[in-house]
Amino acid sequence: MSSSGHGHTPAAWTGVIISFIGFCVSGAFIVLGNVPGFWAGIVLIGLGAVAGGLMRAAGMGQEPRRSAKPAAAAQVQPQEG
Repeated sequence: MSSSGHGHTPAAWTGVIISFIGFCVSGAFIVLGNVPGFWAGIVLIGLGAVAGGLMRAAGMGQEPRRSAKPAAAAQVQPQEG
């Protein structure tokens, strides 16, 4: 699976790292019982998604894969007779 290049881009890494930090922040503050800190972590999670999307739009993400269409020769035709 790693040979497909899934997620190995600066946009993916940046978005995941920011979201992970937000997850850690919100988790720590929920244990501490601090509601504003929890919501600050949730905002960071959203910012990670936005940052990754903006970087992908700027060309730092993976190119979309083009779907392979089956060749006409690969289709089996029934034989008469």
